[in-house]
Amino acid sequence: MKLAILGSTESWYVQDLRRAAGARHAIVPVTFRDVSAWIGSGGARIWSRPAKSAAAERLSIDLGVCDAILVRTMPLGSLEQVVFRMDALARLEAAGIPVMNPPKALETAVDKYLTLDRLVAAGLRVPRTIVCQTADEAMNAFEQLGGRVVVKPLFGGEGRGITRLDDREIAFRAFHMLEHLGAILYIQEWIEHEGCDLRLFVIRDEVLGMRRINLNDWRTNVSRGARTEPIDVTPDLETLALQAAAAVGAPLAGVDLLPGRDGQGYLLEVNAVPGWRALARILHVDIARKVLELLESG
Repeated sequence: MKLAILGSTESWYVQDLRRAAGARHAIVPVTFRDVSAWIGSGGARIWSRPAKSAAAERLSIDLGVCDAILVRTMPLGSLEQVVFRMDALARLEAAGIPVMNPPKALETAVDKYLTLDRLVAAGLRVPRTIVCQTADEAMNAFEQLGGRVVVKPLFGGEGRGITRLDDREIAFRAFHMLEHLGAILYIQEWIEHEGCDLRLFVIRDEVLGMRRINLNDWRTNVSRGARTEPIDVTPDLETLALQAAAAVGAPLAGVDLLPGRDGQGYLLEVNAVPGWRALARILHVDIARKVLELLESG
């Protein structure tokens, strides 16, 4: 199979997929920035240059002849760039090429508000969250949620841009600054917890899991220095992870669950471009091979 990977050729994940593929598959890393489209009376074509290729000026990859496409990155871009990239993926999917994850799942999971809305519609527990556009409404939300909140960018991951606010004056200044920048104000109640959360990794019907612990930072992302340990995925956790992934339409997903001190579990996020480096290391599982098997199955 010829598999296009939307990601950097220097990425650890591209190298891990190449290792797992061996001689069975050709792994071709391409970039979102180089995706182009041609439309005419004879039809349509979508292509990209290979990522970081020395011969990039002479080579191009027709994505329409690939056997599958794996999205390994969701880079920032203008609204026009993001819409075009998703449209291009949707066109390839409509042409019968498996895209992992599907464009609709990517669009849902990258948007924290839309993700939470889908999770709630599926009957799953999430933290109380208020999303608004003005500093005045944000201050009302601050009070409604108990004067201790977490403010997150609508888009983004790995703990970037997340801030905890428990001072009214600082919150006032922060909200006015965000309004001035034209940002959406995504404000979530603070959940008392023990300094750890669970990452549940969904590969279609299989769920793997680990605990992320960070006693030096309330953010439990591995990129923030959290240590990890394996967990036994109970039937309840497996069901919860599969329901969350299904709610956003992602066969391949990272589901973040925060166990609160109140004994409840709160779903925080569903990542449709999940990393597996730490998980593979602590579980001693070849996750790259499992991802390739998922692509092989269509």
